[in-house]
Amino acid sequence: MPLSTCGRVLDLYLVRHAIADSRDPARWPDDSQRPLTDKGIARFRRAARGLHRLVPEVDVVLSSPYTRAWQTAEILEQEAGWPAPERCHALEPGRLPAGALDVLKPEIASVVLVGHEPYLSRLASLLLSEKEYSAQIDLKKGAVIRLDCVNGPRPGGAVLRWSATPRMLRALDER
Repeated sequence: MPLSTCGRVLDLYLVRHAIADSRDPARWPDDSQRPLTDKGIARFRRAARGLHRLVPEVDVVLSSPYTRAWQTAEILEQEAGWPAPERCHALEPGRLPAGALDVLKPEIASVVLVGHEPYLSRLASLLLSEKEYSAQIDLKKGAVIRLDCVNGPRPGGAVLRWSATPRMLRALDER
Protein backbone atom coordinates (compact mmCIF):
# COMPACT_ATOMS: atom_id res chain seq x y z
CA MET A 1 0.00 0.00 0.00
CA PRO A 2 1.44 3.44 -0.87
CA LEU A 3 2.44 5.63 2.03
CA SER A 4 0.01 8.32 0.91
CA THR A 5 -2.93 6.03 1.79
CA CYS A 6 -1.55 5.13 5.22
CA GLY A 7 -2.12 8.47 6.96
CA ARG A 8 0.05 11.45 7.72
CA VAL A 9 3.76 11.13 6.87
CA LEU A 10 6.59 13.04 8.56
CA ASP A 11 9.63 13.62 6.35
CA LEU A 12 12.59 13.21 8.69
CA TYR A 13 16.13 14.09 7.63
CA LEU A 14 19.04 12.95 9.78
CA VAL A 15 22.21 14.97 9.11
CA ARG A 16 25.54 14.04 10.64
CA HIS A 17 27.74 17.03 11.40
CA ALA A 18 30.46 17.87 8.87
CA ILE A 19 34.19 17.16 9.34
CA ALA A 20 35.37 18.50 12.68
CA ASP A 21 38.77 18.97 14.26
CA SER A 22 40.22 15.91 15.99
CA ARG A 23 39.64 15.47 19.68
CA ASP A 24 42.30 17.38 21.56
CA PRO A 25 41.77 17.97 25.28
CA ALA A 26 44.54 20.58 25.26
CA ARG A 27 42.70 22.71 22.68
CA TRP A 28 39.13 21.79 23.66
CA PRO A 29 38.92 20.57 27.26
CA ASP A 30 35.16 20.58 26.69
CA ASP A 31 34.60 18.40 23.60
CA SER A 32 31.25 20.10 22.98
CA GLN A 33 33.23 23.16 21.83
CA ARG A 34 35.17 21.32 19.11
CA PRO A 35 34.49 23.09 15.77
CA LEU A 36 34.37 22.10 12.13
CA THR A 37 37.59 22.31 10.16
CA ASP A 38 37.95 24.86 7.35
CA LYS A 39 37.91 21.94 4.89
CA GLY A 40 34.80 20.53 6.58
CA ILE A 41 33.04 23.89 6.28
CA ALA A 42 33.96 24.30 2.60
CA ARG A 43 32.92 20.77 1.68
CA PHE A 44 29.66 20.93 3.59
CA ARG A 45 28.73 24.27 2.01
CA ARG A 46 28.78 22.50 -1.36
CA ALA A 47 26.94 19.48 0.06
CA ALA A 48 24.25 21.75 1.52
CA ARG A 49 23.71 23.39 -1.87
CA GLY A 50 23.39 19.94 -3.43
CA LEU A 51 21.00 18.88 -0.68
CA HIS A 52 18.86 21.93 -1.45
CA ARG A 53 18.34 20.51 -4.95
CA LEU A 54 16.88 17.35 -3.40
CA VAL A 55 15.01 19.08 -0.59
CA PRO A 56 14.20 22.72 -1.41
CA GLU A 57 12.47 23.41 1.89
CA VAL A 58 11.81 21.96 5.32
CA ASP A 59 9.71 23.15 8.24
CA VAL A 60 12.11 22.84 11.18
CA VAL A 61 15.82 22.29 11.79
CA LEU A 62 16.75 20.96 15.24
CA SER A 63 20.42 20.70 16.16
CA SER A 64 22.60 19.39 18.90
CA PRO A 65 24.06 22.44 20.66
CA TYR A 66 27.59 21.05 20.27
CA THR A 67 29.62 23.49 18.17
CA ARG A 68 30.33 21.13 15.27
CA ALA A 69 26.65 20.19 14.86
CA TRP A 70 25.48 23.77 15.35
CA GLN A 71 27.90 25.04 12.68
CA THR A 72 26.60 22.34 10.32
CA ALA A 73 23.01 23.44 10.95
CA GLU A 74 23.95 27.09 10.33
CA ILE A 75 25.47 26.10 6.98
CA LEU A 76 22.17 24.43 6.07
CA GLU A 77 20.43 27.72 6.83
CA GLN A 78 22.93 29.74 4.76
CA GLU A 79 23.38 27.45 1.77
CA ALA A 80 20.11 25.48 1.55
CA GLY A 81 17.90 28.36 2.67
CA TRP A 82 16.35 26.24 5.40
CA PRO A 83 15.03 27.70 8.67
CA ALA A 84 17.40 28.87 11.39
CA PRO A 85 18.31 25.95 13.64
CA GLU A 86 16.81 25.47 17.06
CA ARG A 87 18.93 24.02 19.88
CA CYS A 88 17.84 20.53 20.89
CA HIS A 89 19.59 18.99 23.88
CA ALA A 90 17.95 15.62 23.13
CA LEU A 91 20.41 15.33 20.19
CA GLU A 92 23.57 15.58 22.30
CA PRO A 93 25.97 12.62 22.31
CA GLY A 94 25.30 10.18 25.12
CA ARG A 95 21.53 10.74 25.11
CA LEU A 96 19.06 7.99 24.30
CA PRO A 97 17.81 8.16 20.70
CA ALA A 98 14.22 7.61 21.88
CA GLY A 99 14.44 11.11 23.38
CA ALA A 100 14.31 12.55 19.87
CA LEU A 101 10.81 11.14 19.47
CA ASP A 102 9.64 13.40 22.30
CA VAL A 103 10.77 16.61 20.54
CA LEU A 104 9.14 15.89 17.17
CA LYS A 105 5.80 17.69 17.03
CA PRO A 106 2.95 15.92 15.23
CA GLU A 107 1.79 19.00 13.30
CA ILE A 108 5.12 19.44 11.49
CA ALA A 109 5.50 17.90 8.02
CA SER A 110 9.31 17.92 7.65
CA VAL A 111 12.06 18.00 10.26
CA VAL A 112 15.85 17.98 10.07
CA LEU A 113 17.86 16.62 12.99
CA VAL A 114 21.54 17.59 12.97
CA GLY A 115 23.67 15.54 15.30
CA HIS A 116 26.34 12.95 15.95
CA GLU A 117 27.22 9.30 15.55
CA PRO A 118 26.39 6.74 16.75
CA TYR A 119 23.26 8.56 17.98
CA LEU A 120 21.76 9.22 14.52
CA SER A 121 22.32 5.66 13.27
CA ARG A 122 20.78 4.27 16.45
CA LEU A 123 17.79 6.60 16.02
CA ALA A 124 17.35 5.51 12.40
CA SER A 125 17.53 1.85 13.45
CA LEU A 126 14.93 2.45 16.18
CA LEU A 127 12.57 4.14 13.74
CA LEU A 128 13.05 1.48 11.07
CA SER A 129 13.08 -1.68 13.19
CA GLU A 130 11.97 -0.86 16.75
CA LYS A 131 15.51 -1.62 18.01
CA GLU A 132 18.48 0.74 18.24
CA TYR A 133 21.03 -1.82 17.09
CA SER A 134 19.15 -3.83 14.43
CA ALA A 135 20.07 -1.83 11.34
CA GLN A 136 23.71 -1.36 10.41
CA ILE A 137 24.01 2.19 9.09
CA ASP A 138 27.24 3.90 8.00
CA LEU A 139 26.56 7.64 8.24
CA LYS A 140 29.64 9.57 7.15
CA LYS A 141 30.34 13.08 8.36
CA GLY A 142 28.10 15.41 6.37
CA ALA A 143 25.83 12.60 5.13
CA VAL A 144 22.02 12.66 5.16
CA ILE A 145 19.35 9.99 5.58
CA ARG A 146 15.71 10.58 4.70
CA LEU A 147 13.09 8.58 6.56
CA ASP A 148 9.34 8.76 6.07
CA CYS A 149 7.59 8.28 9.39
CA VAL A 150 4.04 7.08 8.81
CA ASN A 151 1.56 8.45 11.34
CA GLY A 152 4.35 10.29 13.13
CA PRO A 153 7.70 9.15 14.47
CA ARG A 154 7.47 5.87 16.34
CA PRO A 155 9.66 2.81 16.72
CA GLY A 156 9.31 0.58 13.68
CA GLY A 157 7.08 3.06 11.85
CA ALA A 158 9.58 4.52 9.38
CA VAL A 159 10.57 3.75 5.81
CA LEU A 160 14.05 4.53 4.50
CA ARG A 161 13.57 6.70 1.41
CA TRP A 162 17.19 7.53 0.62
CA SER A 163 20.67 8.02 1.97
CA ALA A 164 23.20 10.42 0.48
CA THR A 165 26.91 10.63 1.15
CA PRO A 166 28.55 14.06 1.24
CA ARG A 167 30.29 13.24 -2.06
CA MET A 168 26.92 12.58 -3.72
CA LEU A 169 25.53 15.85 -2.37
CA ARG A 170 28.58 17.82 -3.57
CA ALA A 171 28.17 16.26 -7.02
CA LEU A 172 24.63 17.69 -7.17
CA ASP A 173 26.11 21.14 -6.57
CA GLU A 174 28.39 20.74 -9.59
CA ARG A 175 25.56 20.34 -12.08
